[in-house]
Amino acid sequence: MLIKKADDVKSSEITDQKTYLNRRNFMRAAALAGTATATGLLYRQFAVPAGPEVRGEKIAVVQTPAAEIIPPIDEKLTPYQDITHYNNFYEFGTNKGGVAANAKNFVTRPWTVSVEGLVQRPKVFDLDEILRLAPAEERVYRMRCVEGWSMVIPWVGLPLAKLLKEVEPLGQAKYVAFETAADRKRGMQLPNALDWPYVEGLRLDEALHPLTILAHGLYGETLPPQNGAPLRLVVPWKYGFKGIKSIIKISLVEREPPTSWNLAASDEYGFYSNVNPEVSHPRWSQAREQRIGEFGKRDTLMFNGYAEQVAQIYAGMDLKRNF
Repeated sequence: MLIKKADDVKSSEITDQKTYLNRRNFMRAAALAGTATATGLLYRQFAVPAGPEVRGEKIAVVQTPAAEIIPPIDEKLTPYQDITHYNNFYEFGTNKGGVAANAKNFVTRPWTVSVEGLVQRPKVFDLDEILRLAPAEERVYRMRCVEGWSMVIPWVGLPLAKLLKEVEPLGQAKYVAFETAADRKRGMQLPNALDWPYVEGLRLDEALHPLTILAHGLYGETLPPQNGAPLRLVVPWKYGFKGIKSIIKISLVEREPPTSWNLAASDEYGFYSNVNPEVSHPRWSQAREQRIGEFGKRDTLMFNGYAEQVAQIYAGMDLKRNF
């Protein structure tokens, strides 16, 4: 059943270059994380920042996966206003409450995604070609940010596996690398927060998992710019920064690809970044989380509540070492 939204929802010194670069990256990441924590605290005390309401087009959601594939969530959905006005999308600035306004002129049409690398049939896909690969599915997923807050979001999208199977990955392909647009001509600001473009990656089996989707909508409408339009990755058992936004390139590769936050602070942000309440961030615990819109905190679930579906693909792995 397609979930509708209410229109009036409220929410109450000289150093060798390598050392210099590593130190710069650490300081930059620490400063950003501190800002994120502070803004999270403020958010919980005040209403959602005012911003332009960029409404998407309605999507014909014609398929919702069966419960045995996608576990149902008996939790309150995060209001549309909160989801669309409390955003981490550093290409448009580091102030969560300002991303929506900064992204309002982001150009998402025309849009293409190059799928290349270790594949039999590399191709540059037009966005509409991708959207036609599979019926639009509604996926109600928890989203857990590494900063310690969370939401429940009714995404609309298609399995990433549908796109990858179109290009036929070769046997040598073990990982999938993703790249975001980094284009001021489209309206991006690209502040000195990270090295651009933003890059992410998954193991191939993670990418092919039924829970992993390419989202192109939420609440039954096309994604607004601040949420990663026109196409973003959603991997619900991982921390939110793994969900790369505004994807322009997907590459099948043999070795573990670099990822932006791991490059910025490798001791803080691992390649896997699975939600794990037993593995703390070096500067804060991950045992509990603040659900946006709620008072008080709740316990964080292993794999964000998707352990039954994904734990087996990490069998035998040291999850503290491979964080």
